[in-house]
Amino acid sequence: MKAQRHEDTKFICLKYYVVSLCFCVFAFILPAFSNPLSAKGKTAVVYQIRINSEINTTSHIYLVNGLKEANAMRADAVLLHLNTYGGALASADSMRSAILYNPIPVHVFIDNNAASAGALIAVACRKIYMREGASIGAATVVNGGSGQAMPDKYQSYMRSIIRATAEAHGKKPLIAGNDTVYKWIRDPKIAEAMVDERIYIPNVIDSGKVLSLTAGEAVKMGFCDGIAESLDEVITQHLGYKNYRSIEYKPTLLDNLKGFLTNPALQAVLIMIIVAGIYFELQTPGVGFPTFAAVGAAVLYFTPLYMDGLVQNWEIIVFLIGVVCVFLEIFVFPGFGVSGTLGVVCISAGLIFALLNNDYFSFKAVRIPDVSRALLTVLSGLVLSFPLIFWISTRIGKKGVFRKVALTADLEDSTSVDPEERKLVGKTATAVTVLRPSGIIMINGEIYDAISMRGFVEAGSSVKVVKFENMQLYVN
Repeated sequence: MKAQRHEDTKFICLKYYVVSLCFCVFAFILPAFSNPLSAKGKTAVVYQIRINSEINTTSHIYLVNGLKEANAMRADAVLLHLNTYGGALASADSMRSAILYNPIPVHVFIDNNAASAGALIAVACRKIYMREGASIGAATVVNGGSGQAMPDKYQSYMRSIIRATAEAHGKKPLIAGNDTVYKWIRDPKIAEAMVDERIYIPNVIDSGKVLSLTAGEAVKMGFCDGIAESLDEVITQHLGYKNYRSIEYKPTLLDNLKGFLTNPALQAVLIMIIVAGIYFELQTPGVGFPTFAAVGAAVLYFTPLYMDGLVQNWEIIVFLIGVVCVFLEIFVFPGFGVSGTLGVVCISAGLIFALLNNDYFSFKAVRIPDVSRALLTVLSGLVLSFPLIFWISTRIGKKGVFRKVALTADLEDSTSVDPEERKLVGKTATAVTVLRPSGIIMINGEIYDAISMRGFVEAGSSVKVVKFENMQLYVN
């Protein structure tokens, strides 16, 4: 019996030994094989995106295209090489969203400056590294022209964005004695102090000043993960990729062109040209320069958005339906009724929807700020088109930039014979055809060309000749 017990004991010990050995294999050896970077000879891929200019639609295109390439090649990390004094809040907001929700972690190396919109972009990155002497902060929203601080409603929006961006990184647990406390990885209060001068943080910032941090201060406050003097130092010393391959995004001419054409200010100008072109084409017979100007502006407006996947076919169709409805209102259903109203609505809707990142008729992914920016861009173009139309109208004739393409000769002064039509002023006539506003009238059985000064006139209506000018009868 003792021998049997001894054998059983040996068997149990052997069993525990085997189990322990298997645990060691799974705990230490297996993770080494599951981690591709730990395998001998494995080279990490670090994708670099350089942004060293003003934050605008062009830099947004650089970032989006770079992230797309990095994700396609399954890079191990993305490193943003940033040096900017700021720029457009709309572009910065889109860029920070792209960084936060990118499946591959995005880190940033601040090479001297990350101010204003650049600070928002940096806060969105997983890790922040700074060169000695660099700075981050001063994210107050200012007017692009005068440099003056914008009203508080703009500051409030910026405060909420940068605070939410900092909060998105979450908290980390810390052991304090026998308790576990949670601390923000990136303190939202410090981020908000970069926008709002009213925030007071003891030993950090006094009230009445907007917060900006040097590299050393940012490290001390946990807003910077390390100081480095080069991209290589960031990759090897801080990210831990001793053996790596660096790939940098190379912007193309098409990227720069798309960035230029998708600038909100230029888009508003293109909308002005579209509206003014349609208006002047309706005032002149045939197809001329206004049509080509409107078509060209529409192509420049929709093409870059279509290439980026923002514009879908149905949005262009809605815009074209609106143009057709306006033409029908002028030439088929005179006045300004259902067709004209529908045309204006469809044109505006087509232009607005083209700026939104919707999936066909689903707008779940569209954010309220995107809708606001689209409405502001389109409405700005529509409103400003009226002064443009008025300005061009006053410049056609003897004065102005259009004098070389306009007929300015006074035909009344070119002949000494008093035209017979001048004697018709004051007489009553009958509209033989529809006046839109030009057409044919009849006076005492004689046919004459005439232009209506009150717009559309139905055929058969009675009109009165009010003046004769430039060899043309005008009726009312």
